[in-house]
Amino acid sequence: MRPIVHIPKSVLSTPARRVITFDKKLQQLIADMKETLLAAKNPKGVGLAAPQVGAALQLFLTKPSAKDDIRVFINPEIIHMEQEDPKEKKLEHLEGCLSIPNIWGDVKRAPTLTIHYQDEHGAAHEETMTGFLATIIQHETDHINGILFTQRVLEQKNKLYQNAKDDNGKEILEEIVI
Repeated sequence: MRPIVHIPKSVLSTPARRVITFDKKLQQLIADMKETLLAAKNPKGVGLAAPQVGAALQLFLTKPSAKDDIRVFINPEIIHMEQEDPKEKKLEHLEGCLSIPNIWGDVKRAPTLTIHYQDEHGAAHEETMTGFLATIIQHETDHINGILFTQRVLEQKNKLYQNAKDDNGKEILEEIVI
């Protein structure tokens, strides 16, 4: 397991390097990242990028739900994003990040994408993803490109929220006024 790096560490805002060597060192990093992702409880992690554990490599993991296996994406490249029909109501999803604790924001993401990537053994794959997995992949791909979800929230002129407690001590989200 490795500790999660928090903002403002520069590894989170710097584009990561391509993975060239698929060796034991990489396999250990992936194993450590899997442990770290599974250990994230508050909030529960659904994705983890290598920069979030201090490794500036183009590598991330996804685990959309408890029943899903952890998937490994190395040197990912989103080659197509299907945009929503402009006539339909756009859905925004409240996103958070293990590297930015207690902050949430509305982010519009493409509902479908096609990604080219390598697995942990270096084999190349191309897949089309939809729904929540597509959202996670976009969030994690941003991480390896040095972009945090808060930047996307601000670019889209959406709102950021922080965890707070109401008068009865119940947890609520409170808008952050910038």
